[in-house]
Amino acid sequence: MNHLLPNLDGYHLKLASRSPRRRTLLEELGLEVSVLDPVETDESYPSSLDGAETARYIALQKAKANSALANANDLVITADTIVYKDGTVLGKPRDKADAIAMLKRLSGGTHQVFTAVCLSSRKHACSFVARTDVTFSELSDEEVAWYVETYQPFDKAGAYGVQEWIGFVAVERIEGSYYNVMGLPIHQLYLQLKKFPPLSV
Repeated sequence: MNHLLPNLDGYHLKLASRSPRRRTLLEELGLEVSVLDPVETDESYPSSLDGAETARYIALQKAKANSALANANDLVITADTIVYKDGTVLGKPRDKADAIAMLKRLSGGTHQVFTAVCLSSRKHACSFVARTDVTFSELSDEEVAWYVETYQPFDKAGAYGVQEWIGFVAVERIEGSYYNVMGLPIHQLYLQLKKFPPLSV
């Protein structure tokens, strides 16, 4: 697999996500990753959960749903990213109006991005949650409408991609992992992969 991660020798690393950003981040670690076409998962959650707990709950549901597809030597990665503002979860927008409403809500304030990641094989499993605080400057209605029309951010939690135009003009400050805001806290994931039990254990 990788001489820096000898504990993963023999595993086939599978990403159960359609996100090209997540796959690219894993490949940039030097890992051989294949995409496991993910099972559609019910992403509803108990309303009593906070931001971190919500992300973990959904990621665990994804892990359970996709475990049946895994072979004996697969190590499956599932993840869920949510944007959290003033006690409200902002997931993927339903349509253009919803995306505009989300971005107006984020404008001029600080929100949290939580990504929960699950690593699972036939014998072992672990999960963790990363948090990043993101502060947006004020965005005009014209800027919000132009971004949504131009970038169509309907597959992104909170209706934005930090690596896109809006990240250049709106993000004043980030506290925590930038890559977490992209959808995969790659530093923490690497540390967890280093600790994952070998296939023979």
